[in-house]
Amino acid sequence: MGAGHDHGHAHSHAPAGGTATSAYVGRLRVALSITLTVMVVEIVGGVVADSLALVADAAHMATDALGLGMALLAIHFANRPPTGNRTFGYARAEILAALANCLLLLVVGGYVLYEAIQRFVTPADTEGGLTIVFGAIGLVANMISLTLLMRGQKESLNVRGAFLEVAADALGSLAVIVSAAVILTTGWQAADPIASLVIGVMIVPRTFRLLRETLDVLLESAPKDVDMAEVRTHILALDGVEDVHDLHAWTITSGMPVLSAHVVVRSDVLSAIGHEKMLHELQNCLGDHFDVEHCTFQLEPVGHAEHEAHLCH
Repeated sequence: MGAGHDHGHAHSHAPAGGTATSAYVGRLRVALSITLTVMVVEIVGGVVADSLALVADAAHMATDALGLGMALLAIHFANRPPTGNRTFGYARAEILAALANCLLLLVVGGYVLYEAIQRFVTPADTEGGLTIVFGAIGLVANMISLTLLMRGQKESLNVRGAFLEVAADALGSLAVIVSAAVILTTGWQAADPIASLVIGVMIVPRTFRLLRETLDVLLESAPKDVDMAEVRTHILALDGVEDVHDLHAWTITSGMPVLSAHVVVRSDVLSAIGHEKMLHELQNCLGDHFDVEHCTFQLEPVGHAEHEAHLCH
């Protein structure tokens, strides 16, 4: 450690098990079991009733099941301990799983939209009564899964991806029931591909929102609830702080935001209160105002930044 500057770290821990998603392993497993069961039921129902809406919902359920499976696999890797080369372990595996979920959803959404348009060209004879029964089974199962994942989706992008998929499924099941009721009461077969279009339209916008959040993490953007200008203002407001540079904040995975900064402090202040107290003040300042507990600070005397710039050249 060079003279005139210091390093400090504030550590916090994600929920038990390692990451924000880890606390919801049991619920993800139950949701996966429900999803697989309903997927099989809806495939059978779609074939028997000749309902594209049911088949579309089953296809979406298949991606849900794959997404939930990837989420659980990602948790397994994310909870592996750090190594000399992977200092954060495999925590990013959760974000990669969320990205894979997004790509799968976009493919399925496109497929459903395509098939729905084809149904308008070549109408089918859908059995409304059977479709209502299978759609109702799907809706009840989706509501149970949504209840299980409701809390976790606020804390983890991975769980949020699964939650959004199940939410879209629930709305899709509702669309299936409505379309089947229309067919049953009026005989209007176009209700089935229209319901399929509704399901496809529900899938795509939600997927783009999740994709944007996922890419923000991968591109190491500042956490959305951390205003970097405010962070800078709070640091500069501390007594003796002259400047702050190389200020960065990013997210390793859901529930693990990280911040680092080089803080320029007057030498007389450092001499008076010491490096340790200055570091505590910085950490307390950010801890009181921002949800960032993993912080690393480098304390520097006035003029040290120019010395660093000279070394870089």
